[in-house]
Amino acid sequence: MSKGFYSKLALQNIKKNGKIYVPYLLMSIFITAMYYIIYSLSVNKGLDHTTGGSSIKQILGMGTWIVGFFALIFLFYINSFLMKRRKKEFGLYSMLGMEKRHLGRVVFWENTIIAVFSIITGILLGLLLNKLVYMGLVNMFQSEIPLGFEISFSSIIASVKLMGTIHLLIFLNGLRQVWLANPIELLHGENVGEREPKTKVLMAVMGFLCLGAGYYLAVTTTNPVAAIFVLLLAIILVMIGTYFTFTAGSIAILKLLRKNKNYYYKTKHFVSVSGMIYRMKQNAVGLANIAILCTGVLLMISTTLSLYADLNGIIDKRYPRDITVSGFSLNEDVTDLVLENVKEASEELHLETNHLFYYSYIAMPAIISGDELITNQENIYGLSGSDICDLYILSLDEYNRLNGDKKELEDGEILFYGSEDDIEKQNLQLLGKSFSIKENLKDFAEGSGLMSSNVVQSFVLIVKDTETIEEIKQLQQSVFESEGGSYVNAGAFFGFDVKGDSSQKMAFKQHIITGLEPSPESFRVDDRDTGSKDFLGTYSGLFFIGIFLSLLFVVATVLIIYYKQISEGYDDCGRFEIMQKVGMDKREIRRSINSQVLNVFFLPLVTAGIHTLFAFPIMKRLMLMLGLNNTTLYLVVTGICFLIFAVFYAVVYKLTARVYYKIVS
Repeated sequence: MSKGFYSKLALQNIKKNGKIYVPYLLMSIFITAMYYIIYSLSVNKGLDHTTGGSSIKQILGMGTWIVGFFALIFLFYINSFLMKRRKKEFGLYSMLGMEKRHLGRVVFWENTIIAVFSIITGILLGLLLNKLVYMGLVNMFQSEIPLGFEISFSSIIASVKLMGTIHLLIFLNGLRQVWLANPIELLHGENVGEREPKTKVLMAVMGFLCLGAGYYLAVTTTNPVAAIFVLLLAIILVMIGTYFTFTAGSIAILKLLRKNKNYYYKTKHFVSVSGMIYRMKQNAVGLANIAILCTGVLLMISTTLSLYADLNGIIDKRYPRDITVSGFSLNEDVTDLVLENVKEASEELHLETNHLFYYSYIAMPAIISGDELITNQENIYGLSGSDICDLYILSLDEYNRLNGDKKELEDGEILFYGSEDDIEKQNLQLLGKSFSIKENLKDFAEGSGLMSSNVVQSFVLIVKDTETIEEIKQLQQSVFESEGGSYVNAGAFFGFDVKGDSSQKMAFKQHIITGLEPSPESFRVDDRDTGSKDFLGTYSGLFFIGIFLSLLFVVATVLIIYYKQISEGYDDCGRFEIMQKVGMDKREIRRSINSQVLNVFFLPLVTAGIHTLFAFPIMKRLMLMLGLNNTTLYLVVTGICFLIFAVFYAVVYKLTARVYYKIVS
C-alpha cells in the first residue's frame, strides 16, 4: 500500500463519521482545557501570597485528581459508543481483504489524529480561558489576587501526560476489540445484545436493598463527624443500587408492562416496550451513569452555592465581634486578666472598644442517648449510633449578665439550649443527677461564636449557681479517674469591636496576644478580617470547584445522552422501517418514539431527584460542619438547582430526540 495510506484512510473515516466523532473530539478538547486550567491555578505561586490562598490551592489540587479520574471514565465510556458504530465498518474492511494488523494501523492513526488535535487545541483553549477564569476568581475573592497570565509549562506537561496516557489506553482497548473479534462478529457488532435478557430477580432485589440501605444511612445519620464516613458508604451503596436497579429492575418492570395487555397492546406502547426490553441490558449502564452524573451535579452545585451564598452569615456566627479571645483548659478565672489586657491595648493604641461580651464555662464531650448525657464511655469520640455533642455548662448569673435577663431557677432546674432548632427536652440526666428543664432556649447568646465553630452538635446547660457547676465538675473528675471518659475543661470566651481600620485592628490583636503571652494558660486570639479572608478563600474555592466539576459532568451527561440517542436510533431504524411496511404511519411512529424516549429519557432525572431528596439530611449535617445552619436556604437552593437542571435536561431531550427521529425516519 502507498505511503500514508492508513493515515489518509483514518482521516477520511473521521470526516465521514463526523456525526459521532465530532462530539467525542470536542469532549476531549474540553477536558484537556479544563485540566490545564485547574492544574495551572493549583500550582500558581501568586496564591501563596493571598489570604486564604493556601486553602484554595489545596482544593484545586484535589480538583486536578478528580478531573483526571473522570476524564478517563468519560472518554473511555464515550469511545465505547464509537467502537460499536465502527465495528461493522471494520468488518467490511476485513471482508475486503484487510488483515487485523492493517485494521490496527487504521485504529492507531484515528486515535493519534484525535489525540494530537484535541491535546494541542485543548491546551490553546485552556490558555485563552485561563484569563476568564482568573477574572472569575478575582470576583469570588472580592479582592485583587496576584495571579499572572503566564504560560504554565508544568501544566502543559501534566496535561499532555494525562491526555496522552488516556488516549493510549483507549487505542489499546480498541486494538484489543479488533484483534480478538472475527470479521463476522465485527459485521454484526452493532447487534450484540439483541437477545431478550432474562429477568435477574436476585440482582433486582440486591439493587433495591442497596438503595434502601444507602437511603437509610443518609436519613438516620445525625452525627456530623460520622456523616463524613457514612456519606462515603452511602454513596457506594447508592451507586451499586442504581446500576443493579437499572440493569435488572428496569427489565423486570418492562416485562410486567408487557404482561399488562391493556397497556402493551397499543401502537405507541407496543413498539417502545418491546424495543426497550431487548436493548435495556446494554442501555442500563448508560442510564445509570446519567442518573449518577445528574445527582453529582445537583449535590455539588447546591452545596457549594449555598455555602457561598450564606458566607456572610457563616462569618457573622463564627466571628461575632472584630476580635475574639478563647481560653482553654483554664484552671482559674482569667476574666480580669483578659479585660485588663483589652483596657491596656485600648489606652496605648488610643482605640475605642465597644460591644464587649464575655462568659466562662466548663465543657466536656458527651454522648446523648434519649434524655441522658453519658460522659463515662471510653473513646468518647468513637462512632456510635448515638449523637455525640459538646456540652457547655454555665451559671445562671453568667447567662443573665450576658443576655441582660433576670431569669430564676430552683434547685434541680436548668435552662437548655441545643445548637439545632428542632432539639427540645423536658428532662435530662447527667452524672446521676436529674434536671428538670424549665425552658428550652431558642438562642443562647448573641456572641456564641465559640460554639458555631464546632463540628458536632452543641448543648448548653444553664444551672442555678456556681456551686452546682463545681459539683458537676467534681462528679465528672471522679468518673474520669475511675472509669475513663470525658475530662472537664474550664474555658472562657471574649468578644469586642474595635473602632479603626484593618491595620489598627491587627495592631490591637497583636497587643492582646503579647499581653497574654506571660500567662501559663492557653489562649486563641482571632480577628474578623483575617478569618473572613480565610473563609472567603476556602468557600470560593469550593464554589469554583463545584462549578468546574458540575460543568464537566453536565457536558459528559449531554454527550452520553447524545450518543445513546444516536445508538438507539440506528438500532431502531430497521425496526421502524419494517413497521412502516406493515402499515404504521409517521404519526404513529412519532407517538411511539415519544413514548419510548420519554419513558427512558426522564427516568435518570427522576432517579437523580430521589437520590438528592434522600441525600438532603446527611448533606445538611455536613453543611453544619462547614458552618451553614441555614437549612431553609440550603433547601431553597437545592430546589431551584433541580428545577433549572430539569429545564436544561428537557431542552437536551428535545434536541437529541430530533436527531433520533431523523435517523429512524
